Amino acid sequence: MNLLAIFIGGGLGSLCRYGVSKLSLKMITTNFPLGTFISNTLSCIILAIAVIYFSGKISSNTALKLFVITGFCGGFSTFSTFSLETFELLKQGNYTIAILNIVISVLVGVSLIFFILKNQVQ
Repeated sequence: MNLLAIFIGGGLGSLCRYGVSKLSLKMITTNFPLGTFISNTLSCIILAIAVIYFSGKISSNTALKLFVITGFCGGFSTFSTFSLETFELLKQGNYTIAILNIVISVLVGVSLIFFILKNQVQ
């Protein structure tokens, strides 16, 4: 049951990431990999909220936890695409955008999780 939860969550997360990327390309034309940034940022928010939710549960539903945290957030966020897009920016000579992508993505992602989890009710 746990493997099925991860499988379904990962698939749904990947579909959502694809949708966010396509939608961002229709809305804004930029060299900055906005779709990946948005997906990774939203995934950090969802992950932090899920960690808070499941940490307060003594007998939490393991399958649901794996569905959301490992499956959905794992499929919705993407380090490999982030890395490839950054490499492509460097290869094209867009060094400033590549460095901004790295710095902004890491700072925003880690900061979101830090501030959401830091301010949770104990």
